[in-house]
Amino acid sequence: MTEASTQQALQNGSAPLPIRQREGVIGAYRTEIAIAIAIVLLALAVGSQVPQALSWGNFANITQAGAPLMIMSLGVLLVVITGGIDLSVGSVFSLTGMVTAQAMAYGFGGVGASLIGLGVGLVFGSINGFLVTIAGLAPFVVTLITFAVAGSLAFIVTNGRSMPIGDPDFWLLNSGSLVPGMPNYILFCLVLLVTIEIFLKKMVAGRWFYAVGSSSAAAFLLGIPVKRTKFLAYVASSLLASFSGLLTISYILNAESTAGSSLMLQAIAAVVIGGASLLGGTGTAVGAALGALMITVIQNGVNLIGINSFWQGSVTGAAILIAVLIDRFSKSRRRAG
Repeated sequence: MTEASTQQALQNGSAPLPIRQREGVIGAYRTEIAIAIAIVLLALAVGSQVPQALSWGNFANITQAGAPLMIMSLGVLLVVITGGIDLSVGSVFSLTGMVTAQAMAYGFGGVGASLIGLGVGLVFGSINGFLVTIAGLAPFVVTLITFAVAGSLAFIVTNGRSMPIGDPDFWLLNSGSLVPGMPNYILFCLVLLVTIEIFLKKMVAGRWFYAVGSSSAAAFLLGIPVKRTKFLAYVASSLLASFSGLLTISYILNAESTAGSSLMLQAIAAVVIGGASLLGGTGTAVGAALGALMITVIQNGVNLIGINSFWQGSVTGAAILIAVLIDRFSKSRRRAG
């Protein structure tokens, strides 16, 4: 296909799909299926030691505890696919909770305070996107700076004190049921998961993300709006980090300035475990969601078995290493084949 015909195909939505997208469903999602099997085996292994691990109540706890990480991971995925990285999501998560709680303390209702909280994500996402795309700074440097700034502001807002949630009905955001029989945290995860997966796989703009991550120079020559695509990825990442922060404070009805301190690494880990490459150009929303679920299952299992919680980071790191090695091995085999 010539450059002109490829550019036209991108514009009308008939551009060639990545190899994984041209395969059948099982072939296209083989990594995700393997992760799902690993999660089941991990849950069974924990259940063999602690039977209550396989109870419905524990499954509900896992999904509710893992929902914010899953949503944050979906945002980080969009940045990673474009070849970037977002280290600021954990601090944005924390700052959102503190700002939202403070807004309620000043008399705002749950809806108004939530919109103010989401504004945190919009502002920091825009700053990240601007500095990466317009100023041309390295994503690692930019998001490391905003990580530090947002983390500092999370302490400054309330002088480091935790803040109770002033709206007595705010718990409904997380645990209410817009759809009868389905808690909101599950509904939000499913809607975002399906929306982002369809966007990436079926829509022209979603294919732009993969093209930019594979080669931004080639994507630019094909007429793809590289800067706008990257900018939107950073804005989406921060907004989803803010929304996950809102879900968390709705769940625990309290805001902590350090609530998201470990979530940035967990979100990146979830994306990598889910099959995305930190070099860009690959990854799925399903994989990122399953990666987040695996991390949550690992943490839950460590707690139930009674292993010192300080080992959680080591176990998560080992899971990332295994995922990266499997990914490299599978890619080497495909090249050899």
